[in-house]
Amino acid sequence: MMFRQRTLHRILILNIVAGVFVTVLSLPLVAEESAPSAEQQQRFAALEKSLSGVTLVGHFTDSNDAAATLRAERYELQSVRHVAADRWMFMARIKYGENDVTLPLTLPIRWAGDTPIVSIDKFAIPGLGTYTARVMFYADHYAGFWSGADHGGHLFGVIKREEKKTDDAPQATQPATE
Repeated sequence: MMFRQRTLHRILILNIVAGVFVTVLSLPLVAEESAPSAEQQQRFAALEKSLSGVTLVGHFTDSNDAAATLRAERYELQSVRHVAADRWMFMARIKYGENDVTLPLTLPIRWAGDTPIVSIDKFAIPGLGTYTARVMFYADHYAGFWSGADHGGHLFGVIKREEKKTDDAPQATQPATE
């Protein structure tokens, strides 16, 4: 009986030591993740700038459509900002089919080199459903794959920037009247 208690005690101590060891070894990884490098900060700022105040205009396919008809889609991104680790806040208006909703979405973005990829798995979007998707952004284009409850497909299109209105535009002049 005493032998069994000592053995259990040693196993417990080994587990505690192993847990502390793993925790200590992972601390540098946590610190790196919480403090982005200068290169990451530049990449994050560039992504925020490139996706804020833009409209994604394109098409999607539906695997339930044997004719593979392209259907129009439109995502108006009011703002995109980095909030923590791999999480980004998209303030988006989503329009496709009969759907038209505006809502904040906190989405994970992973990086393939210099290319950001929205990567969601069974992600619930209020009023629209639950989706899995991989969507990449590059050179003012987007493309990817999506799936919903019983169907899926591809999506692709262009990123259009809102034209800024300036007061420098020439103004029409009225002919002088006498």
